[in-house]
Amino acid sequence: MAVVATKSTPITNADSGIFTEARVFRGTLRQAVGIVEAVNGDSIASVYRHVRVPSNARVSRVLLSCDAITTCAGDVGVYRTAADGGAVVDVDFFASAQSLAAALAHSDVTHEADAADAGVGYGLADTEKPLWQALQFTADPKCEFDIAITLTAAAGSAGTTSIKCDYAI
Repeated sequence: MAVVATKSTPITNADSGIFTEARVFRGTLRQAVGIVEAVNGDSIASVYRHVRVPSNARVSRVLLSCDAITTCAGDVGVYRTAADGGAVVDVDFFASAQSLAAALAHSDVTHEADAADAGVGYGLADTEKPLWQALQFTADPKCEFDIAITLTAAAGSAGTTSIKCDYAI
């Protein structure tokens, strides 16, 4: 065993006088929040779009809240906006089959998919990357993305869902 003094890339850069992008080092944290009402009988594959973030955002946290929605579960992922075709980019990028059957209050699902299925989703190694890069795009599409819940189990009752996303640009 050895005692070490190891630095992150932003600290190494700062010590060397190299500029690190603000979204990684001393960036301004922004927040987007959205509420969607689930209706009893919403079926599997229903999509609840909650918040919109820029493709160059570095996502810090995705917090999920909900009432207890009987039998309900969903993936938390990323979609193109309606103006950009609305297609799914990664349906379970943040969380996979997250239960909504019990009430949640600001449950951090930022890295749930990666923890549940190693190497898939928004991993710890992605935390310094802008969203477009974490999604494995080859270049910034210079657009916005929607963060949404896609049901993997139908809603057996009505209830409120909420996503709060903290990000830096």
